[in-house]
Amino acid sequence: MGDCAGGGFQILEHTADVLIRAWGSTLDEALSHAVLGMYEVMTDLSSIRPSEMRVVEAEGVDLENLLYNLIEKLIILFDEEAFLISSVESCQLTQRDGAWHVVLEARGERYDPERHESRVLVKAATYHMMRIWSEEGCWFIQYVVDI
Repeated sequence: MGDCAGGGFQILEHTADVLIRAWGSTLDEALSHAVLGMYEVMTDLSSIRPSEMRVVEAEGVDLENLLYNLIEKLIILFDEEAFLISSVESCQLTQRDGAWHVVLEARGERYDPERHESRVLVKAATYHMMRIWSEEGCWFIQYVVDI
Protein backbone atom coordinates (compact mmCIF):
# COMPACT_ATOMS: atom_id res chain seq x y z
CA MET A 1 0.00 0.00 0.00
CA GLY A 2 3.02 2.23 0.20
CA ASP A 3 2.93 5.72 1.67
CA CYS A 4 0.21 6.54 4.18
CA ALA A 5 0.01 10.25 3.29
CA GLY A 6 -3.30 11.20 1.76
CA GLY A 7 -4.85 7.84 2.59
CA GLY A 8 -6.71 5.61 0.19
CA PHE A 9 -8.61 2.40 -0.21
CA GLN A 10 -8.58 -0.79 -2.25
CA ILE A 11 -11.30 -3.25 -3.15
CA LEU A 12 -10.36 -6.92 -2.88
CA GLU A 13 -12.36 -9.92 -4.03
CA HIS A 14 -13.62 -12.19 -1.27
CA THR A 15 -15.83 -15.19 -2.15
CA ALA A 16 -19.38 -13.84 -2.67
CA ASP A 17 -18.69 -10.66 -0.71
CA VAL A 18 -16.32 -7.70 -1.07
CA LEU A 19 -13.37 -6.92 1.19
CA ILE A 20 -12.51 -3.23 1.54
CA ARG A 21 -9.20 -2.11 3.00
CA ALA A 22 -8.63 1.59 3.71
CA TRP A 23 -5.77 3.54 5.23
CA GLY A 24 -4.79 7.02 6.35
CA SER A 25 -2.35 8.89 8.53
CA THR A 26 -5.10 9.30 11.16
CA LEU A 27 -7.98 7.08 12.20
CA ASP A 28 -10.42 9.75 10.96
CA GLU A 29 -8.76 9.77 7.53
CA ALA A 30 -8.78 5.97 7.31
CA LEU A 31 -12.47 5.92 8.26
CA SER A 32 -13.24 8.50 5.55
CA HIS A 33 -11.55 6.30 2.94
CA ALA A 34 -13.32 3.21 4.29
CA VAL A 35 -16.63 4.99 3.57
CA LEU A 36 -15.55 5.95 0.04
CA GLY A 37 -14.47 2.38 -0.61
CA MET A 38 -18.02 1.16 -0.06
CA TYR A 39 -19.37 3.62 -2.63
CA GLU A 40 -16.70 2.61 -5.16
CA VAL A 41 -18.07 -0.92 -4.88
CA MET A 42 -21.48 0.45 -5.90
CA THR A 43 -20.46 2.86 -8.69
CA ASP A 44 -17.59 4.92 -10.11
CA LEU A 45 -16.83 7.58 -7.47
CA SER A 46 -15.64 10.03 -10.13
CA SER A 47 -19.15 10.13 -11.64
CA ILE A 48 -20.77 11.36 -8.41
CA ARG A 49 -21.16 15.14 -8.22
CA PRO A 50 -20.63 16.71 -4.78
CA SER A 51 -23.82 18.77 -5.07
CA GLU A 52 -25.50 18.01 -1.72
CA MET A 53 -24.29 17.63 1.86
CA ARG A 54 -25.37 14.93 4.29
CA VAL A 55 -24.44 14.49 7.94
CA VAL A 56 -24.35 10.92 9.22
CA GLU A 57 -23.78 10.07 12.87
CA ALA A 58 -23.06 6.69 14.42
CA GLU A 59 -21.80 5.28 17.66
CA GLY A 60 -20.48 1.99 18.92
CA VAL A 61 -19.17 0.27 22.01
CA ASP A 62 -15.80 -0.16 20.26
CA LEU A 63 -14.27 0.85 16.93
CA GLU A 64 -15.47 -2.26 15.11
CA ASN A 65 -19.04 -1.75 16.33
CA LEU A 66 -18.81 1.93 15.32
CA LEU A 67 -17.67 0.98 11.80
CA TYR A 68 -20.43 -1.61 11.48
CA ASN A 69 -23.09 0.88 12.62
CA LEU A 70 -21.75 3.62 10.31
CA ILE A 71 -21.81 1.33 7.26
CA GLU A 72 -25.36 0.25 8.13
CA LYS A 73 -26.47 3.90 8.37
CA LEU A 74 -24.89 4.64 4.98
CA ILE A 75 -26.70 1.65 3.45
CA ILE A 76 -29.97 2.98 4.90
CA LEU A 77 -29.19 6.42 3.44
CA PHE A 78 -28.86 4.81 0.01
CA ASP A 79 -31.96 2.65 0.48
CA GLU A 80 -34.13 5.58 1.58
CA GLU A 81 -32.76 8.42 -0.57
CA ALA A 82 -30.65 6.69 -3.26
CA PHE A 83 -27.87 8.99 -2.03
CA LEU A 84 -24.29 8.33 -3.18
CA ILE A 85 -21.29 9.87 -1.41
CA SER A 86 -18.41 11.23 -3.49
CA SER A 87 -16.31 12.89 -0.78
CA VAL A 88 -16.02 13.13 2.97
CA GLU A 89 -15.62 16.76 4.03
CA SER A 90 -15.23 16.06 7.74
CA CYS A 91 -14.94 12.98 9.92
CA GLN A 92 -14.99 13.74 13.64
CA LEU A 93 -14.30 10.69 15.75
CA THR A 94 -14.55 10.95 19.54
CA GLN A 95 -14.63 8.63 22.50
CA ARG A 96 -16.77 9.52 25.53
CA ASP A 97 -18.74 7.72 28.20
CA GLY A 98 -17.22 4.40 27.19
CA ALA A 99 -18.42 4.61 23.58
CA TRP A 100 -17.09 5.79 20.22
CA HIS A 101 -18.96 8.44 18.23
CA VAL A 102 -18.50 9.71 14.69
CA VAL A 103 -20.01 12.65 12.86
CA LEU A 104 -19.43 12.38 9.12
CA GLU A 105 -20.09 15.32 6.80
CA ALA A 106 -20.15 14.06 3.24
CA ARG A 107 -20.99 15.40 -0.20
CA GLY A 108 -22.66 13.60 -3.07
CA GLU A 109 -25.92 13.29 -4.97
CA ARG A 110 -28.85 11.00 -5.63
CA TYR A 111 -28.31 8.00 -7.87
CA ASP A 112 -29.00 8.76 -11.54
CA PRO A 113 -29.04 5.65 -13.76
CA GLU A 114 -28.17 7.84 -16.77
CA ARG A 115 -24.85 8.93 -15.22
CA HIS A 116 -23.95 6.41 -12.52
CA GLU A 117 -22.72 2.98 -13.46
CA SER A 118 -24.63 0.36 -11.50
CA ARG A 119 -22.08 -2.13 -10.18
CA VAL A 120 -23.30 -4.13 -7.18
CA LEU A 121 -25.62 -3.22 -4.35
CA VAL A 122 -24.14 -3.37 -0.87
CA LYS A 123 -26.74 -5.18 1.24
CA ALA A 124 -25.15 -5.19 4.68
CA ALA A 125 -22.06 -4.66 6.77
CA THR A 126 -20.47 -7.70 8.39
CA TYR A 127 -17.99 -8.31 11.19
CA HIS A 128 -16.27 -10.98 9.09
CA MET A 129 -12.55 -10.17 8.76
CA MET A 130 -13.17 -6.71 10.25
CA ARG A 131 -10.00 -5.23 11.63
CA ILE A 132 -8.86 -1.74 12.66
CA TRP A 133 -5.21 -1.23 13.52
CA SER A 134 -2.28 1.17 13.56
CA GLU A 135 1.11 0.26 12.13
CA GLU A 136 4.19 2.42 11.57
CA GLY A 137 2.28 5.69 11.81
CA CYS A 138 -0.55 4.59 9.55
CA TRP A 139 -4.13 3.55 10.41
CA PHE A 140 -5.77 0.67 8.56
CA ILE A 141 -9.41 -0.40 8.37
CA GLN A 142 -10.52 -3.65 6.79
CA TYR A 143 -14.08 -4.91 6.49
CA VAL A 144 -16.32 -7.11 4.36
CA VAL A 145 -19.68 -6.06 2.94
CA ASP A 146 -22.42 -8.43 1.85
CA ILE A 147 -23.43 -7.89 -1.78
